[in-house]
Amino acid sequence: MQMKTSDFDYYLPEELIAQTPAEPRDSSRLLVYERQTDKTEDRIFRELPEYLRPGDVLVVNDTKVIPARIYGVRIGTDGSEGGACEILLLKRIDYTHWECIAKPARKLLPGREIRFSDDLSAVVTGRGEEGIRTVEFRFDGVFEDVLDRVGNMPLPPYIHGRLADKTRYQTVYCREEGSAAAPTAGLHFTPELLSAIKDMGVIVAPVLLHVGLGTFRPVKEENALDHKMHSEYYEVSAESAEAINAAKREGRRVICVGTTSVRTVESAAGEDGIIKPQKGNTEIFIYPGYKFKIVDALITNFHLPQSTLIMLVSALIGREKTLEIYRGAVEKKYRFFSFGDAMMIV
Repeated sequence: MQMKTSDFDYYLPEELIAQTPAEPRDSSRLLVYERQTDKTEDRIFRELPEYLRPGDVLVVNDTKVIPARIYGVRIGTDGSEGGACEILLLKRIDYTHWECIAKPARKLLPGREIRFSDDLSAVVTGRGEEGIRTVEFRFDGVFEDVLDRVGNMPLPPYIHGRLADKTRYQTVYCREEGSAAAPTAGLHFTPELLSAIKDMGVIVAPVLLHVGLGTFRPVKEENALDHKMHSEYYEVSAESAEAINAAKREGRRVICVGTTSVRTVESAAGEDGIIKPQKGNTEIFIYPGYKFKIVDALITNFHLPQSTLIMLVSALIGREKTLEIYRGAVEKKYRFFSFGDAMMIV
C-alpha cells in the first residue's frame, strides 16, 4: 500500500509561522470546521464554549515540558575543552540515563564526555540512528533542580528567539514533567476559560503523553507508510477512563485537545471501543483510513507540511478537506505551528 508523503504538502509563507504566543492565551484565532454542514467559521479561542455542550468530555494532555535543551562543551581524553555541543533530552531511561538527540552527533560518540556546568556533566554511553544517543548524567544534588537551572526550553527550530517567560510554553494545567515539547493545542486555555467550561457542565478528563522524538522527526520516506513512529510514554487514569467510557455509552461527545490526546485515547482503547486504565508506550501512527474508536471532535493547531500530525487531521476529515482548510487559513493569514492559532473540528 502506498501513501505519498508529498500528498500532504501545502504552501506556507514564512511570515505566518508564529514566533511568539498570543497574549492573552485565549485571544488566538479559532477556525471551526463543522463536518455535518461542511462549513467553516472564523472565531476567537475564548468563544470556544459556544461549540461545547453540557456532558461533553474534554480530554487534555497534562504533561509538563522539561527544560530539555542543554548546551555544553566536549571534553577531550586529556581533560581539555573542545567545541560546543547540544543535547536535547527525549526520554528518561532510569535515574541517570536519558535518550537524547545530540549535536554534532558525529563528534559525540560513545565514551565522549560533555560538560554543561560545574555541577552537571555526562558521558555518551550508546549510539542510535539519526543523532540519537544515550547519555549518563553526573550531577550534584537533585537532577531536576540542576536541569531547571542549566537547561533551556526546547522550542522547535522554526521559532528563532528565546522565550522570556518559560511558562508560556506550558499549558495552565500541566502536571507531570517529562515532555520534550509542549502539547501546543492546550496553550490557548486560560484558567478562567477552563473554569467557564467546567461550570457549563463539560467534564475535563486529563490523560498523559510525554511528547518525544515523534514531534521532531519529519517524514522522510516517500511512502509515508514506511515511516516509523518513535515510542512515547502515556498514562490513562481510572477516573479519566471511566469519564470517557461513560460518555461513549451515553452518546455524549469526546473532544480531544491536541493530537497527543488523540493518540493517547486511541492507544488505550480496545477494539470494543472501551478504555481501560493503563500506562505504557505507544507508537500509534494515525493516517487516512484509520477508524477512530474514541474521538468525536478535535481542537488542534495548524501543523507542518508532510508531518504525521497533518496526516492525523486528514484521518479525521480527509486529506482533500484538510488541505482545502489549510489553504483558506493561509489566505486569511492565520498563524501556524506551536505558537499559532487553533482549529476545531466538530
